[in-house]
Amino acid sequence: MKILILNGSPRPDGNTVAMIKAYAEGAKEAGHSIQIVDVCRKNIRGCLACEYCHTKGNGKCIQQDDMQEVYPLLEEAEMIVLASSIYYHSFTGQLQCAINRIYALDKPKKLRKAALLLSSDSDLVYSGAIFEYQNSFLQYLHLEDCGMFAAHDEENKSELLLTKLKEAGRKLISIQ
Repeated sequence: MKILILNGSPRPDGNTVAMIKAYAEGAKEAGHSIQIVDVCRKNIRGCLACEYCHTKGNGKCIQQDDMQEVYPLLEEAEMIVLASSIYYHSFTGQLQCAINRIYALDKPKKLRKAALLLSSDSDLVYSGAIFEYQNSFLQYLHLEDCGMFAAHDEENKSELLLTKLKEAGRKLISIQ
């Protein structure tokens, strides 16, 4: 299965990246193909709401930025993993821009599954990201939920957490 991980953490060696590495390692061991896009290192602007993509653009965004590199990966992905640190009750701004720009594709044709990886210092800040994941990805895109994983405070980078994530990646089953 082709898995696209959108990393929304601005910290290259932070807690979210540790979660991604563990999950991806398990998935690779299970034979899946992993592509990680570090959206914080990309030039991805917010959606202009111009509707070019759904009128003249025929599914292509008018903006020519690094999202053009992400669109082909989205079109080929069978699973998407959203990974983000949570600073103020939702995804990072960088990840939110990338998520909003998926609008140009409407519903990527091969996507069937999704997972969510979140890290924070507090356990009371995840509701915004979880709401968007459940409504935009699971319900609207009709994706199978392959798990929501959240860590806070001392759980971040803990051996228990990383083992759990690696095992979750190993248990992923390819689309038939």
